Amino acid sequence: MPRVTRPLSTTEIKAAKPKEKDYSLCDGGGLEICIKANGSKLWRFRYYRPVSKQRNMISFGSWPEMGLSEARDARSKAKSLLQQDIDPQSHREEKLAAVKAETENTFFAVAERWFNVKRSSVTPAYAEDLWRSLELYLFPDIGQKPITEVKAQTTIQIIQPIAAAGKLETVRRLAQRVNEIMTYAVNSGLIDANPCSGISKVFQKPEKNHMPTLTPNQLPELMNKLAKASISLQTRLLIEWSLHTLVRPSEAAGATWSEIDLENKLWRIPAERMKKRKPHNIPLTEQSLALLELLRPISGHREFLFPGQRDPMTHTNEQTANAALKRMGLKGKLVAHGLRALGSTTLNEKGFDADVIEAALAHSDKDEVRSAYNRTDYLDRRREMMAWWSKHIEQAASVGSALTWKPSVIAS
Repeated sequence: MPRVTRPLSTTEIKAAKPKEKDYSLCDGGGLEICIKANGSKLWRFRYYRPVSKQRNMISFGSWPEMGLSEARDARSKAKSLLQQDIDPQSHREEKLAAVKAETENTFFAVAERWFNVKRSSVTPAYAEDLWRSLELYLFPDIGQKPITEVKAQTTIQIIQPIAAAGKLETVRRLAQRVNEIMTYAVNSGLIDANPCSGISKVFQKPEKNHMPTLTPNQLPELMNKLAKASISLQTRLLIEWSLHTLVRPSEAAGATWSEIDLENKLWRIPAERMKKRKPHNIPLTEQSLALLELLRPISGHREFLFPGQRDPMTHTNEQTANAALKRMGLKGKLVAHGLRALGSTTLNEKGFDADVIEAALAHSDKDEVRSAYNRTDYLDRRREMMAWWSKHIEQAASVGSALTWKPSVIAS
C-alpha cells in the first residue's frame, strides 16, 4: 500500500528547526520545504520532465516570504503545465528571458545601437542633428517603452503635433528615422515585422525647395557684388574658394592646411569630413593656389584655412558664407551650397562629361552596380575641367575678385 503523505501545516513549518544537515518536509504532490543547516527554509517542487522523463527539481521561493498556500498554488500551476507537456522550469526561464529582453531592448537602447552603426556612414554634424531630433521628439514618450510595444499608432500620435505646426521636413525625417530603427530591430531578431514602415504616408509630404542659385549668365553679377561687398577678406576668400573648388559649405569651412598637397596641387579631404564618407581629392588650379597665397598671411600659422573669428583655434562657421551672401543682397537668390549648382549648370552647358562633373561634386553614383565597377575618380579630366572653370570665373570678375582686391577697402 503506497505511503500517504500528510499535508504540512504552517505551525509545523514554523516549528521546524535546522539540523546538522539539510532535510525536507513533504506536503505531497511533489511539493516540499527544505530546512537548510543555516536555518533558511526553501520551497521546492520535484517532478519528471515531460519528454525525457528525467527527475528534476525547481525552487519556488523561501518561507515565510512565500506562505504555504502560495506554494501550493505554485505547485498547481506547475502541474497544469506538465499536463500540457510543458517543463515548468523551461517555462519560467523563457518568461524571465522575455522580461529581461523587454527591459534591455527599449526603444532608446535599440536606437542607441542603431545610431552607433549609422554614425559611421554620416558626417559628425549630421549624426549630432539626428540624435538631437530623437532626444527632442521621440525619447520623452517612447524611449523607455519595450521595442515590442512600439506601434504605428503611438508613433503617429507623437509626430502629429509637429505636423500640425507645419514642420513637415522634421516630420519626414522623424518618420524615416523611426522606420530605420524599427528595421534594425527586425534585422536584429528583436521583432518579427516593422509596424512603423508606412507611417510617413499618413502625413503631408514637404515641398521640395531647391537651394537658391544663380544662372550661369549671372556669374559676372555675383563677382561684381563680391568685389564691392562690405565683408572681410577672409570671408571673401571663403566664398571664392568654395566657388573654385565646388565643395559643400561644411567642407570649405573646415579645410585645414594639412589637407593641402602643394606638390601635387591637390586638396585632399579625408573621408570623415565628406558627406558620403569617401576621401575626395580636388585639383587646385592656378587661381585656387593664388587664393591660398592670399590666405597664408591670415591663417598660415593656424590649423584651419578659415579660422573662427571668436576662437581662431577652430574653423569658421559653415553659415559664414550664407550670412555674407545675404549682406550682399542675395537673400533668397543664392546660398553657399548654390555655388555648386551654379558650377554644375555651367559645366553641363559647356558640354563637359556628366560623370566628370559628378565626380568633381563628390556625388555618389545612384546605380550601385555601376558604382561598384566604376572606381575611377577622373582626376586628370577633372584637372582640365576645373582649370577651365577657374578661368571662366576669372573672366567673369570684370570688376575684381579677391585676387585683385585692395586691402585699403577692407571691412571687418
